[in-house]
Amino acid sequence: MNIIISNSGERPIYEQITNQIKALVMSGQLKEGDALPSMRTLARELRISVITTKRAYEDLERDGFITTVVGKGSFVRAADTRLVREEKLKQIEELLTRAISVARASAIGRQEIEEMIEIIYQEE
Repeated sequence: MNIIISNSGERPIYEQITNQIKALVMSGQLKEGDALPSMRTLARELRISVITTKRAYEDLERDGFITTVVGKGSFVRAADTRLVREEKLKQIEELLTRAISVARASAIGRQEIEEMIEIIYQEE
């Protein structure tokens, strides 16, 4: 599992880990039953605190992406299509929020944005 973290990024490290593991699960690169590295191993590989990896794993478990078995480790859970859909909607919302901010700063109106979206959908 290849996780890349940035100390200079605006997102906390635990969130970077969480988002990257979620992306690996949603893309199918990590499948149901796949074992994740132990919290200590991941912390050592990334040269971060084990507390940071613990927080990331707790968030992943809370969001239903992994399950932890005491004494055995953490494993990818079966994909819940509702969770995956909700995560995708969240990503789209974040992207649209940034796009609208750029549009407003550039005096581009809602109608032009809607036309762009319609054109993009028609291209597929």
